[in-house]
Amino acid sequence: MTTKKELHDTLALVANGLANGNRLALLERLAQAEASVETLASLADLTVGNASQHLQQLRKAGLVTARRDGKQMFYRLTDERIIILINLLRQVAETNLAEMERLLARLFSDDDSNDVMKPVSRSELLAGLESGHMAVLDVRPESEYAAGHLTGATNIPLDQLENLLILLPRDKEIVAYCRGPYCVLSHEAAKRLRTLGYRVRRFEEGFPEWKAAGLPVQYGEARL
Repeated sequence: MTTKKELHDTLALVANGLANGNRLALLERLAQAEASVETLASLADLTVGNASQHLQQLRKAGLVTARRDGKQMFYRLTDERIIILINLLRQVAETNLAEMERLLARLFSDDDSNDVMKPVSRSELLAGLESGHMAVLDVRPESEYAAGHLTGATNIPLDQLENLLILLPRDKEIVAYCRGPYCVLSHEAAKRLRTLGYRVRRFEEGFPEWKAAGLPVQYGEARL
């Protein structure tokens, strides 16, 4: 007969899968799109062997699934609710752990709740897009943009920003976004564009959270 302890032990497999910073970083990347072990290892600054070990733990926890294409293994999230789970984990930590507040203050030291660099909330961005006074800038790599992006977003990877300014409107406030709440790409893009005279802030979340909320997304490689 199944016992409650057995159920709790099985549930704990999911928690164990999340209980590592490297694995959370891998999940953040997989929330954008499917990726190979080599791509994931490079992004997380891990060896391929170490990344594979972490991915096996995530697979054991039911958080990712894999497929083989020739000699390469590709991984993806098994369920988009994993994005919601990680977001809840983040909210609990930010609410109850003083260390999170300190780390976030260091990560986004230029943000000021009373300043124009204050992050844009989901509801504020929705209202801005509906009214037409906001435009969205996706600063993730082109492959991630092609796998899914906010509807109407212009894609300019951060390392190409200064060369493609012609794609950005001057008559709207620009909202830059990237992989998630802790992704610094959009923060850096906002800082650079502000020095060039653009009205710009960063989205406080990222593409995965927007998509998980059931909000409009598009697919494809076109920048506009």
